This record gives sequence, structure tokens and C-alpha cells, in this order.
Amino acid sequence: MKKIKIALVDDHKLFRKGLMSILQQNEDFEVLFDAVNGREFLDHPLLSEVEVVLLDIQMPELDGIATTKLLRENNEDIKIIILSMHDEDQFILHLMEIGANGYLLKDTDTDEVSLAIKKVQDSGVYFSDFVSRVMLRKMNKSTQTSNKIFNYKTDLSTRELEVLKHICEGLTTTEIGDKMCISPRTVEGHRLRIMEKLGVNNTAKLVAFAIKNDLVD
Repeated sequence: MKKIKIALVDDHKLFRKGLMSILQQNEDFEVLFDAVNGREFLDHPLLSEVEVVLLDIQMPELDGIATTKLLRENNEDIKIIILSMHDEDQFILHLMEIGANGYLLKDTDTDEVSLAIKKVQDSGVYFSDFVSRVMLRKMNKSTQTSNKIFNYKTDLSTRELEVLKHICEGLTTTEIGDKMCISPRTVEGHRLRIMEKLGVNNTAKLVAFAIKNDLVD
């Protein structure tokens, strides 16, 4: 089975090397390299081979937010999982809007880290229970204060809204197809049309847009 190629970016050497050692023991992963900050990561000669990056949010020289923005200017393929010590709500939707695919607290257990890597590779997003609770709070608050001029739901078919709901639940294309009794190819077709209609270019941004604009219940 093909291994998922990973980079790890964190300025705390003990944490970085410890997590790197754990990931290297997983037969599903190949850790290509580690870096101490975003600049070193973006300049690394193996950058083009990376499939998933675990990216610390607070680093000197180039932090996780700036690194995500710069990476997304030229690369939509690398999946980004943000690592943070902080459970501050405002970071999560903002990071997804600029292109992050997942968000993990640094005290997350190693099994969940492995699950998150596999999930973002398969479905494009990963939501821990913590992140799901944060997004639910954001969605409820948005619903209470919303005063939109245009309702995006009117531009999506019932089928597309159903696909969007399952995407926001973090289901893979195959899982969505099984649930809706349609082929994975049809699911991908719906996904692409939804993104085109809403003006977003990856799954993480699609989910953030859907939550921010109350497109899912």
C-alpha cells in the first residue's frame, strides 16, 4: 500500500522529534522531513513530494497562518493540519477559509493524529470532536445574527445540499456514495459543481463557507 508522505513543522525540537518518531513507526506513513519554521518548510527541496503537513501555528520567522497562505498561493494539493496549544474558536474557521484541512490540539493522543492524517488524505478535511463543537457554536451564533442579502441555498439543488452536508460531516467520497446510493464519480461531480457555484477551490474552504453561511443544518 502506498504510504502517505508527511512533513512536520514545529519550532519546539522535543515535540517535533517525538512526534516524528511516533509517525515513523506507522507503516502507513513516510516522514520526508521536518522543519523548524514555515520558511524552512516552504524552501525545502522535497516540498513538492509532501502530501500532508503537520504545521505548528506559532513559530518564529514564518508562523502557521502565514505559511498556509503562502503555500495555498501555489499549491492546493498538500493537505494542511494545523497544530496548536490553543483552543480559541476564532482561529479554526479562519484557518479553514485560508486553506487548512484540519486542526489538532497539541495534547491530542497519537491515535487521533494518525486518524487525522488519513482522513485529510481521503476526504480533504478532518474534524475532531473539539473542532466540531467549535463549528457548531459558530453556526448557531451565525444563525442568530444572520442578515444575508443572498441565500446560497437557493442556488444548490436538493441533491447538492445533501452531498454538501455529508462533506461537512467529514465523510469520504466513497462513504458519501454508499450513503446516497450513487457512484463515487457522481459524488465528485456534485462536489465540483458545488465548489464552482460557491466560488471556492478546495474542500476545506467549502466546509468553512458552508458553516459560515448556514448551508448545513
